[in-house]
Amino acid sequence: MSEAKVEKIKEAAQKILGSSFQTGVQVSDKRKRVLQISTGSKSVDGMLGGGFMSQSISEGGLWTCVLYARWKLTLSVVYGEFRTGKTQLAHTLSVMAQLPPEMGGASGKVTYIDTEGTFRPDRIRAIADRFGVDPEQTLENITYARAYNSEHQMELIQEAGIRFAEEKNFRLLIVDSIMALFRTDYSGRGELSERQQKLAQMLAKLSKLSEEFNIVVLLTNQVQADPGATMAFAPTVKPIGGHILSHASATRIMLRKGEWLWVYFKKRVAKLVDSPERPESEGSYKLDEGGWADV
Repeated sequence: MSEAKVEKIKEAAQKILGSSFQTGVQVSDKRKRVLQISTGSKSVDGMLGGGFMSQSISEGGLWTCVLYARWKLTLSVVYGEFRTGKTQLAHTLSVMAQLPPEMGGASGKVTYIDTEGTFRPDRIRAIADRFGVDPEQTLENITYARAYNSEHQMELIQEAGIRFAEEKNFRLLIVDSIMALFRTDYSGRGELSERQQKLAQMLAKLSKLSEEFNIVVLLTNQVQADPGATMAFAPTVKPIGGHILSHASATRIMLRKGEWLWVYFKKRVAKLVDSPERPESEGSYKLDEGGWADV
C-alpha cells in the first residue's frame, strides 16, 4: 500500500472520528457521568476518593505500538503477592457493583473473565448475605467466562463489548488476572516483544470499552521478584507486564500483608501507587466471610 493511499485512509478516518479536542465544559459534563464502586473497606475507599471509578482520567499513554489508541486510560490494576486478597476484591466488587449508589454500588451487572479458575459462586453468596441482597439474583447478574489462553482472553473481551452494546446496564468488567495466560503463552525472552504488543492491543480494547460504555474495569495482576530493589524499605516485588501495563493503568494499587489483628484476622494494606486524581497513600482492610471489610 502506497504512502499516498495510507494518508488518504488516515484523512478519511479523521473525518469520521471528528476532532479529538473538547472544551473544558464538555469534559466537565462527561465527568458527571463517572461511576464509583466501593471496595467494601471504608479505609481503602477513602484512599481512592470513594472507590473504583469509571473513566478515570490519566495523562499517560500507551506505547506507540498501539497507534490507534485515541481514548483516555481508564483501567484500574491491583497487584500483590499470594493471599493478599486480589481475587477476594474481585468477588466483593462483583456484589458491590449491583448495589444502589447509596450503598456504594452502581446498580448494574458485572462481567467476570477468569483466567485462573478461581471464581467461586459460594463466595458471591456469602458476600451477598453480608449486604442483605438475594444471593441467587446476585449470581444471575454476573456474566462469567473462563479464558484458557491469551487469544481466547481477547475474544472474550471483544464478546463482552458486544454484550455492553446490547445491554446498557453493565457497570463492571473484571479480568482476574490480566497476565496469567500471557506468562504461559509467551514464556521465552525472544517472545517478549510479541507478548507486549498483544498485551497493548488488549489494554487498548479494555480502555475503549470503559470509555465508551462508562464502566469500571478492574484488572488483577501477579508479581515477581525485583532484583533491582536495592533501596531500604523498597518493595521486593514488582508487577508483571512491564511498563506497558503500568502506562496503560489510570489507577494502580499494590496489596501487601500486614500484622495479625487477632487470632483469626490478619490486616492487609493497600497502597495507592499511581492515580491521576489522588495522592500516594495507604488504606487497610481485612478479609472475612463477607469479602473485603473494615479493619
